[in-house]
Amino acid sequence: MIRVVLVDDQALFRAGIRMLVASQPDLEVVGEAGDGQEALQVVRATRPDVVMMDIRMPVMDGLTATALILEEPDPPRIVMLTTFDLDEAAARAIRQGASGFLLKDADPEFLLAAIRTVHSGSSVIAASATRELFAHFAAPEQVPVPPSYLDLTEREKEIFALAARGLSNAEIAAREFLSEATVKTHISRILTKLALRDRVQLVVFAFEHGLN
Repeated sequence: MIRVVLVDDQALFRAGIRMLVASQPDLEVVGEAGDGQEALQVVRATRPDVVMMDIRMPVMDGLTATALILEEPDPPRIVMLTTFDLDEAAARAIRQGASGFLLKDADPEFLLAAIRTVHSGSSVIAASATRELFAHFAAPEQVPVPPSYLDLTEREKEIFALAARGLSNAEIAAREFLSEATVKTHISRILTKLALRDRVQLVVFAFEHGLN
C-alpha cells in the first residue's frame, strides 16, 4: 500500500484528490494539511511514502515545507502541485529535491500514475521537460564543477551530456550505437558517482554547474 499525504489550502480540492486516491486498491490517504506548517506535523506523524504538495499556501508555503521535509530522516517523495506549466517555484522545488511537479488540472489517471511513479523511485516529469523548465529559469550563478564529475570516465561524460539534454535511454542508445541496457547501466553508475537520485536531478546538476 502506498501511503499518501495531501497538502493544499483548498479543502474542496483536497477532497476531490482524496476520493480519487481512495478509489485505488494500492493507494491510501493517511493525512491532509492546509498549509506547510501543518504538513510538517502530519508528515512526521504519518510517515507517508508520497506527499502531494501545493506550492502557494498561507502560513508556510510549499517550497519551505518541502525543504524542511526533505531534511527529515528517510523523507517521502514529494510532488509539487501548481497551476502554471513553466513555474519558477516548481524549478526551485526540483532543485531542492522534489520528484517533479503536476498541474492541478492534470488528468486523474495521470495523477494516479504520478504517485505510483515517484513511489517506484522515478520522477514525475521527463528530463526533457526539466531541461525546458530550467532553461526558462536558469540559476543566476553557476557552481564550480565538483571532483565527483571529474571522476566520470570519458564514456560516462558523453552519456551524461546526452542525458542532461533530455534524451531518453532509447535515444541515447540509438545515437551511441549501444543497447538500452548498456545505457541504463551507464546512467546508474553516473547517478551513483554524482550522488544524484534520478535523471531529473542529473539535469539540475548539469544546469547548476554549466554542463548543459
